[in-house]
Amino acid sequence: MLKTLLDTLINHFTKERLETLIIEHDERLLIFMLENENANGYKKHFFKNIANTLVFNQKALLECLETKKLENSFTRFKNQIGLSSQGRPIKSSEQVVLNFPFKDNVLLGNAKDNNTKSNELFYHEILHKNEIDTLLSPKALCRFEMHGQGDLKSALKDKNTNYLIKGNNLIALHSLKKKFAKKVKCIYIDPPYNTGNDSFNYNDNFNHSSWLVFMKNRLEVAREFLSDDGVIFVQCDDNEQAYLKVLMDEVFLRENFVNCIVCEMSNESGNKIQHAIQGKNFQKLKSIY
Repeated sequence: MLKTLLDTLINHFTKERLETLIIEHDERLLIFMLENENANGYKKHFFKNIANTLVFNQKALLECLETKKLENSFTRFKNQIGLSSQGRPIKSSEQVVLNFPFKDNVLLGNAKDNNTKSNELFYHEILHKNEIDTLLSPKALCRFEMHGQGDLKSALKDKNTNYLIKGNNLIALHSLKKKFAKKVKCIYIDPPYNTGNDSFNYNDNFNHSSWLVFMKNRLEVAREFLSDDGVIFVQCDDNEQAYLKVLMDEVFLRENFVNCIVCEMSNESGNKIQHAIQGKNFQKLKSIY
């Protein structure tokens, strides 16, 4: 029975993705188990009934997944001595998670002039669930204008029409995600670099943790747009590049990382140049993922 339950999950999510979903208590995983034809089996083995409430037993499912890798063994412990975390050897773990203040929040990130200091508003994922649900519920797009040749009415009916949306991109993304889920093959974003002096449509004076929350909220919804063969490029510089890389490993999985392209903007003599190279040295470079 356990083998059937695990095989069903692996076939649906893939083994690599499944482990991340378990650790994150992902809603998609929980719904799949509770609505599956073998729901009673999942409830019996991977949930606890506490005060008439089903509680997900993350540890049990992780241990079963680890044991499956040793199907012909009489022990769930590998023939290795060493430290472990959540039942897995630390040295073999590929799950690196970046923690930072307000990670469990949603940051609206309203567009403002860089010269304007503002208090950014955070919504806690649990304490402010109703506010977040309202904020991220689909909104109606309005006041369309046609740029270039063609008829606006016809363009709105054409599925190949390109749209330039002016407004808060987090709200716009959540308003469009149902229509374009798993249909986008390429996403390119150029977020604020968090330098304090770049000129962007956002207030670029985020502190470190606020910037990471800002990026996490947008990367997570962008992931829902990508097709199975899709790719995402994120432009950044050395101020946050290292942290962004670990954050993207968490959202998109480390094994899906392809490359880092760096763009040299000037040389030591001060001459302005611009060309893309592949490398690891980010000094005087802007990186693109």
